[in-house]
Amino acid sequence: MTDEDLMRLALEVAAGAATWGDVPVGAVVSDADGEVVSTAANERERTGDPTAHAEVLALRRAAIRTGSWRLSGSTLTVTLEPCTMCAGALVLARVARCVYGADDAKAGAVGSLWDVLRDRRLNHRVEVVGGVLAVESGVLLRDFFAPHRG
Repeated sequence: MTDEDLMRLALEVAAGAATWGDVPVGAVVSDADGEVVSTAANERERTGDPTAHAEVLALRRAAIRTGSWRLSGSTLTVTLEPCTMCAGALVLARVARCVYGADDAKAGAVGSLWDVLRDRRLNHRVEVVGGVLAVESGVLLRDFFAPHRG
């Protein structure tokens, strides 16, 4: 599957989060061959867990499915630029690539505010591809937040 194919799947998964009141962010972990290993959407509201971001849940599920916390060679595709927690999890899981859609000017840790994934002080660096289907990702988020704005 291509980056765009994986992002379309992440967008589908993200849309589900809005149905239970969570910010619609979706993530997909794929292996080195581009095959889907796991998917997840935000579940913070659903579970009451502040760490239940789509990226963290997708990484947990991928680790269970592969039997290893080391997800070397894998790609995480996510609809919104990861925050510091999620970026740190990507580094710790040894993910090879992060593909994301929309930039996050308020909390992005993959270039917007920080660049955790490419920080040379860390023991692992992640290749970053940003802006994949960014318009579609942004529309999903804007549509979710529109009723909450005055």
